[in-house]
Amino acid sequence: MPQVPRPLLTRATVEAMRAAQRDGHSAWTGSLDLGRTTTTVTLAPDHWLWEGTRQPWPDALKDRTIYVREGDGWASVSRYGGSLIKLVPTDWGPPTFEIDGIKMLVSARISPMDDARQKVALVAPRGKTVLDTCGGLGYFAACCLESGVTRIRSFEKNEDVLWLRTLNPWSPDPDAAETAGRLELTHGDVSQAILGIADASVDAALHDPPRFGIAGELYSQAFYDQLARVLRRGGRLFHYTGAPNRLTSGRDVPREVARRLEKAGLRSELALDGVLASKR
Repeated sequence: MPQVPRPLLTRATVEAMRAAQRDGHSAWTGSLDLGRTTTTVTLAPDHWLWEGTRQPWPDALKDRTIYVREGDGWASVSRYGGSLIKLVPTDWGPPTFEIDGIKMLVSARISPMDDARQKVALVAPRGKTVLDTCGGLGYFAACCLESGVTRIRSFEKNEDVLWLRTLNPWSPDPDAAETAGRLELTHGDVSQAILGIADASVDAALHDPPRFGIAGELYSQAFYDQLARVLRRGGRLFHYTGAPNRLTSGRDVPREVARRLEKAGLRSELALDGVLASKR
């Protein structure tokens, strides 16, 4: 699903453009792709020009919302297909996303891309074949690519999340020249797709599933057995679990996960906000 370059607006961006106009400037320089690049636009009372294309001034914009041009106006980057899925700006540039108001990636104290970079480093992807079970916005894949991965196979079940990727300039584009064919992105359910992956065919795996209540099958012993099967001896797995409150949930999810991974034949230890495992 190739990305299509287009201006993306937030409330803060438009306020900065309007402030420049009030100060008597005929142009504004800043980012219209969530901090990825910088551009200059021409300001006019009833419109502004981006790359020579006339753009209407938007009506009042909401906080924590990203907007894209749609028809004669601007629409939030969100979809409702049983669940409300929405791209959400952060203070760091790379956005996070929400499903029914629940944030899927950390962003309060660290950029979601830097957070992904820390986790990817645990599996040392350079020169390896990596399985990315739940691709999301593709930040694990992006960090693997920048680290010199040989090949990364990424799966994403939710079609609307894949649509978000086409609008998010921080999501890696499988069709882009710079990925050099190293990223294979598949729209599919990894709990089923993994059955078709050959034994001992991946050097490392990254597993960032939705919370247990949404995707319990991705925390099951059967799925962990499959992860162990496709990993080569010595292969590493990072499994994100988060840190659910044991006082309210009554469960220690990271340690439950570690025990299941051990049963599947992996050495396991708690690391960052998840579990790091390796195949014996």
